[in-house]
Amino acid sequence: MTATLVKETNPPPPVALPERARRLRRRGRIIALLFVLPALLLLGALVVYPVLFSVGRSFFDASGTRFVGGENYSEMFRDPATLKAVRNTAIWVVVAPALLTGLGLILAVLVEKVRWATAFKLLLFMPMAVSFLAAGIIFRLAYDEDPDKGVLNAAVVSVHDAIKGTSAYPTARGREGQGLTKSADGSYRTSASTGESVTLGLVGVPPKELPADAEPAYRAAAREAAPGELSGVVYLDFTPGGGGKQGKVDRRESGLPEITVEAVRNGRTAATTTTGSDGSFRFPELADGAYEIRLPASNFAAPYEGISWLGPVLVTPAIIGAYLWIWTGFAMVLIGAGLATLPRDALEAARMDGANEWQIFRKITVPLLAPVLTVVFVTLVINVMKVFDLVYIIAPGPVQEDATVLATQMWLVSFGGGNNQGLGSALGVLLLLLVVPAMVFNLRRFRRSQR
Repeated sequence: MTATLVKETNPPPPVALPERARRLRRRGRIIALLFVLPALLLLGALVVYPVLFSVGRSFFDASGTRFVGGENYSEMFRDPATLKAVRNTAIWVVVAPALLTGLGLILAVLVEKVRWATAFKLLLFMPMAVSFLAAGIIFRLAYDEDPDKGVLNAAVVSVHDAIKGTSAYPTARGREGQGLTKSADGSYRTSASTGESVTLGLVGVPPKELPADAEPAYRAAAREAAPGELSGVVYLDFTPGGGGKQGKVDRRESGLPEITVEAVRNGRTAATTTTGSDGSFRFPELADGAYEIRLPASNFAAPYEGISWLGPVLVTPAIIGAYLWIWTGFAMVLIGAGLATLPRDALEAARMDGANEWQIFRKITVPLLAPVLTVVFVTLVINVMKVFDLVYIIAPGPVQEDATVLATQMWLVSFGGGNNQGLGSALGVLLLLLVVPAMVFNLRRFRRSQR
């Protein structure tokens, strides 16, 4: 009885340590899995399932009912719009990341020498807080071809007019049947002889757009030419409020100042002058004889309208410019962080050895920053391959096809009027295949740096 009781009250044998460690590890894995499970379910629902569905959908026709195999993939490379999208995407991948990495490197180096470096970095990084939608609207307005709306064209037109000048009367034209004849080059001409005074009436100029110093032309028209002189008046053949007679200078009709007038003889310009505030002009030193009085086309040239930023030729560079504005701060901050970790003793040693700043930058700073520059460049390559918002918003409808990239082409083919989700899915798969190598490269870089 006593032996039985002793046997029953003996404690169980202790669990071996390796077994206990295995149980703890198993329990830790289960707990970790429970914590990660919601994220995995979300990732599967939002990433894995759409990818697998798109791959499967790319093998079916537009309706999704007929299996077509690789027909969508072959059609993708026969479609001119898709080929243009591939070309534009290649331009983005080559140009934008290289420019951004270079700008970020230069700004990161220069900011170190600025007293208000933090404020400068904040200013450059602020566009990152702006959504692509808002940035697209901002640059769509900035690139507007109308100088009264687009700030870039307003600046370009101002510089152009300051250098070359502009016509004061772009809408003016000669009144038909009143002696002025229009030439093929846009100029107006009539005939006169020395000792005569001519009146040259123009129309098409709104009275409110007349120069502030314009005076009535009546007295100038009544003045007779001196012997051996050829004179006249250029006036607006329109009487405000009505009345008056066509071809005759009335008392209330205004002269047109600052108009260039030429006296031409035997095909050569004998003299040139400019009309006064009352529209009068005179050639006092001409040889006797008949002349052709010409108003050059430059008087009536249309005003310079600036650059067609969003035309077929410049639309892609213009959108890349907007992208640079947004992402330059990102590149600068990342490269600046790498720059802060550089060994200062190496830089100081190079300076003591007589190296100048350019040599230090080229032979020490850039090689030491190569890993950071590579990560920034590859990250931007991945980003530009997926660019959609800026292209879709900034490019106007008529040039949307000239600016399209793979992401916008995928949307246009699937939902923007093409209604062919089979071809759109094939484009999505192509975009995925292009992005994956860059992502794998970046992941390997991160793992190497952690080691």
